[in-house]
Amino acid sequence: MQRIHFDAADFARTRLRPTVGPLVETAFAAGLLSRSVGAPYARWRSQVSKRLPRWSSPSAHGGGVLDPELLIAHAERYAEWYGEDTATAGRPAELPEVWQAAVAPYWDQVRAYLEAECEARGRIVMAGGVEQLLATLHPRMTWRSPVLEIPGGPDEDIHLDGRGLVLTPSVFLNHRPGRLMSATAENEQAVLAFAAPPDLARAAALWEEPDGRPQSLGALVGQTRAAALRVLRATCTTSQLADHLGISAAGASQHTTVLRETGLITTRRIRNTVLHTVTPLGVALLDGRVVRTLPPQNLVRQRGRSPLETVPRQRRAS
Repeated sequence: MQRIHFDAADFARTRLRPTVGPLVETAFAAGLLSRSVGAPYARWRSQVSKRLPRWSSPSAHGGGVLDPELLIAHAERYAEWYGEDTATAGRPAELPEVWQAAVAPYWDQVRAYLEAECEARGRIVMAGGVEQLLATLHPRMTWRSPVLEIPGGPDEDIHLDGRGLVLTPSVFLNHRPGRLMSATAENEQAVLAFAAPPDLARAAALWEEPDGRPQSLGALVGQTRAAALRVLRATCTTSQLADHLGISAAGASQHTTVLRETGLITTRRIRNTVLHTVTPLGVALLDGRVVRTLPPQNLVRQRGRSPLETVPRQRRAS
């Protein structure tokens, strides 16, 4: 059992973020593929098994081809996926395959679901404060002020040392109530992904069969940049965009640079604040009105790049 200790400064700096990012969610999804799933995930499993026939049942790969804990460890370590050869990068070949088959087709719905979940948790904070949020985070987590107890992980005590904690819901984290990923630098915050599985009603909307259109926005610009464009319909800063996408500020900056260079967003500075917003061309692309006319050399990812774009560099808590 992990025990996370809070002090007054930690309460003040604890915050919510909609997602831990596509790379780690993919590793969590890989974990689901190696286990039995409940009714909310049955339709997802059925669809994914058609695209990943060699992993069509937990017994087919549970201890051999796919090791979820190993994949999650790799996901936290390898944040950059641009054009790297699998062998030289050291990352497992399964993650891009799992992303393409099990996560990418549903990413827009998953993002919307996680944003709604995050907003609901935010209302709990407004009504009862951070302690009320921690007390209701997951049925299997126990809040005994000032300690949050999380079963299923290593037996350890974690002190946040005044940095607070980032709390983020996860659709695909299902076998454990939460997973703590420690900060990689002194000024960064640890991230606690907590399981937020859908009920049957919401699962029906999550797992709608993708239409497979090759000219979809995600296929053109990448899933993370497509999500960034949607977020930037409402003007926001780089750090706000990073929080919305569940990626690092540096990663968000890289994506806004590409989107700005292709004319899809504009950036303006007001004193010490940098604001990004979608251009009319970007809005037209979001609405599907110019997909067939945009120059592919400006939008299509380079061959060999994975759609799993930059996510925070995180390590497992030790």
